Amino acid sequence: MALTPEDVVNKRFQQTKFREGYDQDEVDDFLDEIVVELRRVYAENDELRQKLAAAEAGAPAAPVAAPVVEAPKPAPTADIDDPTTTSSANDLLTLARRLHEEHVREGVDKRDALIAEGHETATRLVAEAEATVKKQLSEFEKEKSLLQSNINELSAFENEYREKLRGYIAGQLSELDELGAIAPAK
Repeated sequence: MALTPEDVVNKRFQQTKFREGYDQDEVDDFLDEIVVELRRVYAENDELRQKLAAAEAGAPAAPVAAPVVEAPKPAPTADIDDPTTTSSANDLLTLARRLHEEHVREGVDKRDALIAEGHETATRLVAEAEATVKKQLSEFEKEKSLLQSNINELSAFENEYREKLRGYIAGQLSELDELGAIAPAK
């Protein structure tokens, strides 16, 4: 789908939710500049197409409807049948095609560079996250083993305490039994 000036004029950007976005006035001003330039290029392109069609048909070029944005005035033209006029129109078209191809190539190169940069950033972020997870897991394992050691010590202390308490209670019971046996019955 070809980008038209109306596409640019009607383009609306969504508000960002997680971080501050671009200055809306600055974006709007830039889009206005793009629209003006696109309209000029479209008008110039239409004019060149009409001239080319007229040159190929051997008829004078039809007048071009006035563009919304004033296009630069073309240089005075010679007779359409003049080979230099046809040659300069062809040269102009060749130049326009070459410039278009250069811009497309630059765009593709920039896109590829941005994609590669995005992949590198993603790879780096994933590696950092994995390293953080490994570090935290290691810390948790250390903490777990320390807690397990404390549990084992407390269990041993509990068992030892219970045995001593049992022995003490058994000794007290046996002393009570002996006292009961010694006491005279009434």
